Amino acid sequence: MRAVLLVWLLLLGAAAQGQVSPVAAVQLRALLALTEQYRIPGLQLAYTAPNGRTTTLSQGVQCQGEPAVVDDHTVFQAASLSKPVFAYAVLRLADRGLLDLDAPLARYGLPHKHPQNQLVAARITARMVLRHTSGLSHWAEYGDTKITRWNQGVLQLRYRPDSVWHYSGEGYAYLQRVVEHLTGKGLQQLAQEEVFTPLGMADSSFGWDARFAGRLCAGHDSTGAPTLRRRFHEPSAAFSLVTTAADYSRFVRALARGTGLTPATHQLLLTASGPATHCGPPGTAGAHLGWGLGVGLQQSSRGLALWHWGDNVDFKNFFLVFPDTGESVVFLTNGENGLRAAPPILSLFLGPDEYWALQWLLARP
Repeated sequence: MRAVLLVWLLLLGAAAQGQVSPVAAVQLRALLALTEQYRIPGLQLAYTAPNGRTTTLSQGVQCQGEPAVVDDHTVFQAASLSKPVFAYAVLRLADRGLLDLDAPLARYGLPHKHPQNQLVAARITARMVLRHTSGLSHWAEYGDTKITRWNQGVLQLRYRPDSVWHYSGEGYAYLQRVVEHLTGKGLQQLAQEEVFTPLGMADSSFGWDARFAGRLCAGHDSTGAPTLRRRFHEPSAAFSLVTTAADYSRFVRALARGTGLTPATHQLLLTASGPATHCGPPGTAGAHLGWGLGVGLQQSSRGLALWHWGDNVDFKNFFLVFPDTGESVVFLTNGENGLRAAPPILSLFLGPDEYWALQWLLARP
């Protein structure tokens, strides 16, 4: 209740000083009700209208039981929203001829152990990784041993490469190691040069940065109880990005416009093909979804949208952007229930729609 009261006081004070528009004040009140309903301690949101104007809204606390509130400069774990950022950096390298999207990654000389069928595994390409058709397993399929496995250089195939769409964080870890080996640069340096600096993302990093002290959220479980304040010291293209909704919104809008990419590569980003033309079961929602190079694709009555979600268990995040209009929503939450609030949040800002991506996400086990 103390956090709710504090948010209300901040809202009323800001509205009185003209810092929050009447529309934003209504939306903030609605967000407050949703975060209370779903026991989400803190939330950041950035909405960009078709006219290009971006509104950012922040509310709640960094950690339940502590006084620090969430503001526009509070940093959240982006979780799998890390993947589109890395994919964008890879596409920029490919545009400059530093990486061939269709060359087997094994040709780039990074030593890895393949516990089964080395000849098949050696067919994996960057395009397959970005479209989640590499056939590699996902972390959840073998528990909490992902860092140990990668330190051992182990790859495990679940499917024949390019035979089926299968979400794989391990594939992104593999491509990260290849790109670092190829360029001689670590992930953070690559991201800084290819993404953060060009797009003005001053509050984003793939690893822990001391400047985030005092503004890093803790995670929370489904009851709203705090879990951990993780400080990722080993950058991961799959899950370690920390960022703000405002920063990530800059990225999403650049991605939708094709900023920093050749027109041909941008078109590839927006096109699903092969096994990635749909995401498959559960339910019928998958028939309306596909996968481009690093992002999900959704077809609906409003046209094509790009989307992705983030899930580090105690942080849940989502974005959706319409390339034709530039309208977008990015939201970050520091609670396990964050995605449960996603349908009413999107409806609040974007209006009614099918939102097939959310239907598919919420139906997954």
